[in-house]
Amino acid sequence: MTRIAPSLQAYFTQRMTIEANLSPNTLACYRDTFRLLVGFSARRCAKAPSDLDFADLDAPMVAAFLDHLESERGNTIRSRNVRLAAVHSFFAYASWNHPECAEEIARVLAIPAKRFEATVIGFLSPDEGEALLAAPNITNRTGRRDRAIMFLAIQTGLRISELIALNVGDLHLGHPAFVSCTGKGRKRRATPLGQSCTQVMASWLAERAGTADDVVFPNGRGGRLSRDAIERRIALHARSAAQACPSLATKRVTAHVLRHTAAMRLLEAGVDTTVIALWLGHEQVQTTMVYLRAHMATKERALERTRQPGVEPGRYHPPDPLLAFLEAL
Repeated sequence: MTRIAPSLQAYFTQRMTIEANLSPNTLACYRDTFRLLVGFSARRCAKAPSDLDFADLDAPMVAAFLDHLESERGNTIRSRNVRLAAVHSFFAYASWNHPECAEEIARVLAIPAKRFEATVIGFLSPDEGEALLAAPNITNRTGRRDRAIMFLAIQTGLRISELIALNVGDLHLGHPAFVSCTGKGRKRRATPLGQSCTQVMASWLAERAGTADDVVFPNGRGGRLSRDAIERRIALHARSAAQACPSLATKRVTAHVLRHTAAMRLLEAGVDTTVIALWLGHEQVQTTMVYLRAHMATKERALERTRQPGVEPGRYHPPDPLLAFLEAL
């Protein structure tokens, strides 16, 4: 067994699990990265995975692996960059334990993340949100559960992993009403609940009739819903809601879109981005700036405050339909 195998074992069992205390989702992501990288490198080098060394996992090999992720596995640039971040994390750890491989490690650490074009985030308008919440058939238990999930997601902006992990004891419906959850980085946060959301959740918990340690939104067997199950239910209700609100037919509605919707509603209400970052559990305030870029009303308000010399403030409107037609050509 060469230096790579024991280094990887120590990295996951000591650094990642004990010292960094990373979440299961992050550990799974890093684990899958190295399963893919080691398998790819072993095939290229015609070696057993445990026989690979740092000379085999050099910068050209890692670069070829990253290209393989995009060209053959169909990964996006964002996914490619996440895999590279995992590789960088391991090689930075290995640099302390294997100074004799400093040159190979430094070249891998020098591989840059790939730039990509940022997409505009998707979110629901108030009418679309109301149509979505009205879509579930609340005459049955599954419909009432789904409505409670979507209501809580739109009001609080919880991540899908946070919704899945909620227990009955995490919901506090007194005064004030709030939900507490553990987000990324194992950070615990509390998010207040509005009156309507509190009523919906109180009704659901009364029907759920669980103990503090029971899951809030169980599947048919009483266990936790999977990510795919929640996404399928949201997509199902979005298709149904599109009959009453046709604009929903042009949107791909996911749990993350509901999270974006919560953020955009806060922004429209004039809430400061630092508060929105705390609300959503963002590590950095800069992450929240994406909502400012997507929110046209904020930009238009800025335009209205801008006054050019000799021009009345406000947005230009063509004086006549004919001129508007000609100017649009």
